[in-house]
Amino acid sequence: MDISIRLKTIASMVDKCEVLVDVGTDHAYIPIYLVENHICQRAIASDINKGPVEKAKLNVAMEGLKEKIQCRLGGGFSTIEPAEADVAVIAGMGGNLIRDIILEREEVFKNLQYAVLQPVQNPEVLREFIYKKGYEILDEELCLEDEKYYQIMKVKFNNKPINIKDIYYEVGQKLIEKKHPLLKNFLMHLVNKYKRILNSIKDDTDLAKKRKIEISHKLKELEELISCL
Repeated sequence: MDISIRLKTIASMVDKCEVLVDVGTDHAYIPIYLVENHICQRAIASDINKGPVEKAKLNVAMEGLKEKIQCRLGGGFSTIEPAEADVAVIAGMGGNLIRDIILEREEVFKNLQYAVLQPVQNPEVLREFIYKKGYEILDEELCLEDEKYYQIMKVKFNNKPINIKDIYYEVGQKLIEKKHPLLKNFLMHLVNKYKRILNSIKDDTDLAKKRKIEISHKLKELEELISCL
């Protein structure tokens, strides 16, 4: 099965494993790809909505993988038992929702070997939660698809909460450490975004002034990161 750049980048962060659960699977493209490429022996394709689960079942059947991929209806990790899966993928939803899915059955999430998370927005919310709740970011990736940047992180529980500079909630330290080839363009994209936001604040209230100071500080930090590349 041929999959998109975003999904292929997510899949590239999954090591060989026995059982993978894909939470919010949609069409089950990731489980199919990983099983077909012998990265996972078996997979569970899970979604909260009936329509996607039916599509997933159809795609799994068309690829002849009904013996290796189970499609289950339910929210978050409610569809699996603790230790039933080694690895999880949670992709294609907001950072707030991914955080809430983890919190809902954190005992299941903590027992995974690792999880690959791909928020479509608010990655800073998810990263702050990860660091402060005692998870380690093992690796990070960045991809560009349809003119949109996606940050992907591989995490596991290590029970060592840490505090870091706020800018590293927005831009992953691993991306900076490995000087990711897309990083400079991504940082410039963020700079342009925050400049637009800054220019759009016309109010002169105390709240607006505080927001301007926060954005100006963030712009300074982003520009410092660019200068180090």
